[in-house]
Amino acid sequence: MDARVTLFEPRTSPPEEGGSFPSPFDELEPSTLARQAAEVLQAELRSGHLAPDVPTSLLENPEGGKMFGVLVVRLPDGRIGFLRAFSGMLAGRWDVEGFVPPLFDREARAHLEPTGEVTVKALLARYEALSTAPEFLELRTAQAAQSARHTAELSALRERHEAKRKQRHARRDELTRNQPAHSGEGVSTEQRAALHALDQESRGDKAERRRLEATHAEERQRIEPKLARLERRLRAVERLRHMVSRALMRRIHDTYAITSAIGERRLLRTLYERGQPPSGAADCAAPKLLAYAYAHGLRPLALAEFWWGSAPPAGGRVSGAYYAACRDKCGPLLPFMLEGLQVAPPRIFSPPPSAPGALTVLFEDPWLVVINKPHGLLSVPGREESLTDSVLTRLKARHPQATGPLLVHRLDLDTSGLLVAALDSRTHASLQSQFVHREVRKRYVAWVDGHVREDQGRIDFPMRVDLNDRPRQIHDPVHGKSAVTEWRVLERREGRTRVAFFPLTGRTHQLRVHASHPLGLGAPIVGDRLYGRDGERLMLHAESLTFQHPRTGESITFDCPAPF
Repeated sequence: MDARVTLFEPRTSPPEEGGSFPSPFDELEPSTLARQAAEVLQAELRSGHLAPDVPTSLLENPEGGKMFGVLVVRLPDGRIGFLRAFSGMLAGRWDVEGFVPPLFDREARAHLEPTGEVTVKALLARYEALSTAPEFLELRTAQAAQSARHTAELSALRERHEAKRKQRHARRDELTRNQPAHSGEGVSTEQRAALHALDQESRGDKAERRRLEATHAEERQRIEPKLARLERRLRAVERLRHMVSRALMRRIHDTYAITSAIGERRLLRTLYERGQPPSGAADCAAPKLLAYAYAHGLRPLALAEFWWGSAPPAGGRVSGAYYAACRDKCGPLLPFMLEGLQVAPPRIFSPPPSAPGALTVLFEDPWLVVINKPHGLLSVPGREESLTDSVLTRLKARHPQATGPLLVHRLDLDTSGLLVAALDSRTHASLQSQFVHREVRKRYVAWVDGHVREDQGRIDFPMRVDLNDRPRQIHDPVHGKSAVTEWRVLERREGRTRVAFFPLTGRTHQLRVHASHPLGLGAPIVGDRLYGRDGERLMLHAESLTFQHPRTGESITFDCPAPF
């Protein structure tokens, strides 16, 4: 038997030969069979056993976490086992005992990589040498200082000329105040001489400006041609490095021959738009597992991928949680590899057409409504035609004469608690202004999965949507928007912590990300299917709101205790 196949006794009956292979893009929990295999590997990881010379403690270091995968297979003799794989490299190695190997042609890659990497590194070293050369740095420093001095001199000259212009304008008004309407009549020789002097002074200012600009241009000519020559050389080296890198990546991609379940083979680049696979394509766990199974006559039955170890810098991954195959790398690749297998449609999370729970009205007057939203109810209708039930839909039915957008803010589908709606546009604009200017005080309560050591704190890091894994949000210090949350521990019990959150901004999934991310609490909210582990419900509730009533001016507070 193949040493890479781990035999196990499934606690559920394996599917028949004609059964469907569960889609690797399932957003829900993996099949029972795949989960049972994954639990075997997770138990080994938990015990510290990964390979004789690869300790699992490596996965707990910053940026040390890794996506693992298992593929349940039927052997030719009918027995059931599973293969294991990791994404990319592990401990700087492609090959680790007990795990399937990478897809690429080793001999071809071994021939390409050393020479290609030497060339790329040489060009990178050349770029670094040029960009840090003393002459280049001195010229850049001199140009920056020169530019700052020129700006200051021109600014000072403009201010001086503007002051003189105002003085001339006042003097002209004074000289011509009593001048008759007919040109030249009643103007004395002295007045003409004074006006001429003012015109000469104006022309003198313009000449002074031209002289300063000419001096600046002459000074720039002492630096700019030399600096431009060095910058052109720097850009040429950088362009060459990119060209060589792209050419090398194309040749490396062509060391991957991808096989489908019916035995058709295609080069990796042919499966992606414009022949440009993303970095790491075909190095994920799923394609490695399928390729190995096909090559060794093993029939795939079920697949599961899960994260293990510390979260990635951007967040969005929790150790032990299952995840669907990635869309950017595996989206074009896996459908081809699965051709020949009967594959079930992907199971996509979707809200129920009609959410359980009533819309409890806590306050209502001619201008606004405050309600308690049950978890599982959308704030606004979904994109699918069947998803019409929502807070907005129910409010419109209750208040058919209301004008404007009604909802002032929203809560996630899985979050329960206080929501405010305005019954006219003026009230809506006033309330929304309070939210935008952070004049509304909000308190949420949640149970998080883990022991939070500190008693209180402030979380402040930028976030944005994960473009390759919507609707998940990730930490992005470059392109993200500010997200700030204050928090306080309320209770600790049985490995969980009850926390009060006070969001100062209103980013999508802000509290869920701030709870789960290592830069936040490092403990996902209980029942969080996106940033933690799915459960009966998301243990997050908006329990208090304080704002100024738009019509009465009174500060009002609403409280609604969490149902958990």
